Amino acid sequence: MKSESVSGADVSPSTRHPSTRQRTDRDLGDCVRVLTEVHEHDGYPVNWPDLPGVWLTPPSLIASWVAELHGRIVGHIGLSRSDVGDAAPGLWSARAGASTDATAVVNRLFVAPWARGHGIGALLMARAVTESKARGLHPVLDVVASDTAAAALYERLGWQFLATVEQQWSPEQKVAVRCYAAAT
Repeated sequence: MKSESVSGADVSPSTRHPSTRQRTDRDLGDCVRVLTEVHEHDGYPVNWPDLPGVWLTPPSLIASWVAELHGRIVGHIGLSRSDVGDAAPGLWSARAGASTDATAVVNRLFVAPWARGHGIGALLMARAVTESKARGLHPVLDVVASDTAAAALYERLGWQFLATVEQQWSPEQKVAVRCYAAAT
């Protein structure tokens, strides 16, 4: 089969479609580069972290994945244990009559602006949901209420809206977030 060139790199036909794989430490530089593009384009994350590589690897992290398209990392998603201040695990747990320990928080989801429209966000979400369920955990997440594109993705994927709550992100910053749980 013939290869084509994308941004100066030869791409085999098998790399034309997005794929996901477990993130490695070697991927962090590329992930930070993509996160920078997303922050400049969309303002995510709302508060740029001092150490973006550390932000992508929180102590509560269970697993993380990257998406690749045309041989390049174009997206990221993480799955973490519930942390203090996470509202979605408590909301789902109260409804389900289960412990917050039975949840996994989907987080750090982003897709490069130039790579959107290829189903990468849905592909990454499916990967996180599959892993969560394989571990016997129920996936939940929250999203800044003003991020209507992300909320639309979650709703399109069948996630259940739990509530909009105010979270205290710092002494001077309170943020409204929409909380969701994967469909049961």
